[in-house]
Amino acid sequence: MKKRFGNILTFVICLLIVYGTAAIGGLFTSASVNSEWYNSIKPAITPPGWVFPIVWNILFFLIGVSLFLAWISAKNTRTKKKVALVFGANLILNIIWSVFYFGMQNPFLAFFDIIFLIISIAWMINVSYKIKKSSGWLLLPYLIWVCFASILNLMSI
Repeated sequence: MKKRFGNILTFVICLLIVYGTAAIGGLFTSASVNSEWYNSIKPAITPPGWVFPIVWNILFFLIGVSLFLAWISAKNTRTKKKVALVFGANLILNIIWSVFYFGMQNPFLAFFDIIFLIISIAWMINVSYKIKKSSGWLLLPYLIWVCFASILNLMSI
């Protein structure tokens, strides 16, 4: 019973960390997404605005589940520290992209960040897959979406 409660608490914490990241990024995104600036640089292949919150909510949930599975499946403190490092670095890069692209309205800087973001997602997949295969697989949609986002980002420079 105690372990089950601990896992539920860990799951909730993982989701709070990931959705907290989303909320911070959203502070920079929400004000600019319907702005004249964004509409003037938005590539023609950009999906309709309503698609983004749906996709990102699904992706953040998958990231949270992946973090949870990797964390509870990690065999030792060293591995847990690696999980915290790789997921933490990724979430920071995710926020920085929103700051650069929407907050500073600088797609050029954002493009450099998104390259590092893609690398960090590949790193997350690698680390989490070695711990628990399903944890790694859950991150594949995130990688695909961010690769697509990098094309949009590049086209808006």
